[in-house]
Amino acid sequence: MIVFLGVGKKDSEKDVEWMCEKILNLRIFEDESGKMNRNVINIKGGILIISQFTLYGDCRRGRRPSFSDAAPPEYGKYLYKKFVEMVREKVQNVSEGIFGAHMDIKVINDGPVTLLLDSERRF
Repeated sequence: MIVFLGVGKKDSEKDVEWMCEKILNLRIFEDESGKMNRNVINIKGGILIISQFTLYGDCRRGRRPSFSDAAPPEYGKYLYKKFVEMVREKVQNVSEGIFGAHMDIKVINDGPVTLLLDSERRF
């Protein structure tokens, strides 16, 4: 599983807790019947977590994205590390990107599932 994690300036540790529980318990992996009934913990899967502040790029106005809703770097890094720590408590195979680094990431999407989760829209 690959998680691109964007941290917003309004996010808190409660958002991180919710996101961790939601992601780890999503039943998006097939069981023996071919139904999506297993989560990453059930299949003993691994997770790659990459910080991605550009998920907060607002392109509704103008021609340049605004990142004003993204968390400041220090706060974003704190919540990103908190998320990684929480995931590591429940999943054995966890890798992470380098916060704030320019990374070259190649992703092969093997399957039909790409989801967007937003802790602000959970209610």
